Amino acid sequence: MTTGSLKQAAESARSKSSEVMGAAKREPASVATDLLHTPFMRAALPFINGGAAGMVATTVIQPVDMIKVRIQLAGEGTSGGPKPTALSVTRQIVGSGKVLDLYTGLSAGLLRQAVYTTARLGCFDTFMGTLTQRARDQGRQIGFADRAGAGLAAGGLAAMVGNPADLALIRMQSDGLKPLAERKNYKSVIDALSSIAKNEGVAALWSGAAPTVVRAMALNFGQLAFFSEAKAQLKVHTDLSTRTQTLSASAIAGFFASFFSLPFDFVKTRLQKQQKGPDGKLPYKGMADCFRKVAKQEGVLRFYRGFGTYYVRIAPHAMVTLIVADYLGFLTK
Repeated sequence: MTTGSLKQAAESARSKSSEVMGAAKREPASVATDLLHTPFMRAALPFINGGAAGMVATTVIQPVDMIKVRIQLAGEGTSGGPKPTALSVTRQIVGSGKVLDLYTGLSAGLLRQAVYTTARLGCFDTFMGTLTQRARDQGRQIGFADRAGAGLAAGGLAAMVGNPADLALIRMQSDGLKPLAERKNYKSVIDALSSIAKNEGVAALWSGAAPTVVRAMALNFGQLAFFSEAKAQLKVHTDLSTRTQTLSASAIAGFFASFFSLPFDFVKTRLQKQQKGPDGKLPYKGMADCFRKVAKQEGVLRFYRGFGTYYVRIAPHAMVTLIVADYLGFLTK
């Protein structure tokens, strides 16, 4: 065999070896990509991404949510009464216990996000995909009415599924307001859910479901519809970067979500916190009765008490959730 032939054989062997090694390196990425693009994963990813985004946001925002609930429950049944601020409530919680008390109910909050936000964002993305395709078939662009309808439907469906976890969260956060002898001292969300079901019946886990559903629909209308619309408008009418567009759109969405949903969030908190008195009766018969009694006894503006705290709770939560969901959506394209 000549020297030239040996060189050609060596080059050929080296070339084949490189191809094999390259294929081996590419295979895991290829398998991962193929898995992400299976029909099942394409359908499941909006739900997985939504749940993960919601849980990250809740971990960040939980102390603000705790303060918001305490503000809403202060001065119940009186037109005057205490007018707590976020600062005074924070001082009270930290002064009477530990800083970690601000994270009371975190397990319930995470379970709620795992159920509620998973369903909410997953359904919204699924509905939007269907509506976008329908609009394309009709030769038009998807409009605000489509976005609003998708947000309302996704919010209502998710709220029904997530109500038990939401109820457990409110009970755990309000437990510290009771006299020591009456406190349940729930150990976890599972303990809270089992205790409520055992003492009040399984149906009690859906206490406050009506305002929870309406609140979720209002919040999603404000958050998802306005986020989607604001992002679309900013993309067309500004030269902002994609990240700045997302931040700006989520801040706008947070304001509208807070404005539309706070009265229902207030009533939801009151209904989920209530328990039977010595006479065996509940303070409120339902959503309409709670709206009527609060307006009469405490004034209409009571429904918007703590708007600043609520916005600080909703807007960053919306921003973190939507940004993380956007990023996860980008990674799993």
